[in-house]
Amino acid sequence: MSDTIQQNLAKLGVTLPEAAAPAANYVPFVKTGKIGADLSIEDGVEAARLCAINLLAQAKAATGDLSKIVRLVKIVGFVNSNGDFGDQPKVINGASDFMVAAMGDAGRHARSAVSAGSLPFNAAVEIEAIFEVAD
Repeated sequence: MSDTIQQNLAKLGVTLPEAAAPAANYVPFVKTGKIGADLSIEDGVEAARLCAINLLAQAKAATGDLSKIVRLVKIVGFVNSNGDFGDQPKVINGASDFMVAAMGDAGRHARSAVSAGSLPFNAAVEIEAIFEVAD
């Protein structure tokens, strides 16, 4: 298909410019797909890390102040992977390692890491978290 697009662009006299770097705090693209098929374990680890960052952002929005978080109780990690892929725990380590780095001992948590045949929007990883919050 990319040859067809390239041919159509040539017929239109269009040469694609170099992609511009982001002008703010965002990425210009995101890879989605199945870990072990379209994406590597390392891609999955990074996706899990990004999930953990977003979980902390949601926790801050919910509490108004990260100092109100007593501890991370548990995370459940879903890895979009094929039936023969068995390294889900390695992928979810991206989130676990980040949480411990960010929260210290309060980031040590119980955990599940499971395979999912598909995830919404073809996301590589989805993570649910339970935080203990001070009154």
